[in-house]
Amino acid sequence: MSLVTVHTAFSAADAQLVHSRLEAAGLHSVVTGELASFSIEGYALAAGGIRVQVPESEADDARLLLSADAEDAPPVIPPAD
Repeated sequence: MSLVTVHTAFSAADAQLVHSRLEAAGLHSVVTGELASFSIEGYALAAGGIRVQVPESEADDARLLLSADAEDAPPVIPPAD
């Protein structure tokens, strides 16, 4: 079984949120690179991020689900000066 990265996060919280969303939809996902990000501040960025991966056979469904979630997200409002 080959794993495919469907999301790259720079915080463990973001990676776990995406992982939970995929699992709730019945998809199988794993988070890789998360533990190393706890060891040194900023390591996740330097290492290329924390990866959320799914089996290759589920990659299209996972990407579709995540893109639909992104479209439904509320707009980001910049802070007032």
